Amino acid sequence: MGTVYTKDIKHMAELIYEKYTEDVTSDYQKNKELVKKVVTVESKVVRNRLAGYLTRYYSKAKNKAAAQESIEEEETESYA
Repeated sequence: MGTVYTKDIKHMAELIYEKYTEDVTSDYQKNKELVKKVVTVESKVVRNRLAGYLTRYYSKAKNKAAAQESIEEEETESYA
């Protein structure tokens, strides 16, 4: 079974991703440092959950963009 994240964690991670897209990576430790700088979170557990979901969200967004590019390439090739 996977980890269940609350709406708050998901929403905050999505906002961080939108605002700091260039700084977000697939490395959990770097994302944890980014969350520490960007968000004032007193709870270590919440910070770690945010960083974890942010890492996962980055991977999903990257894969989605790659899939979209391949679809566009296929459409372009079919017109040629």
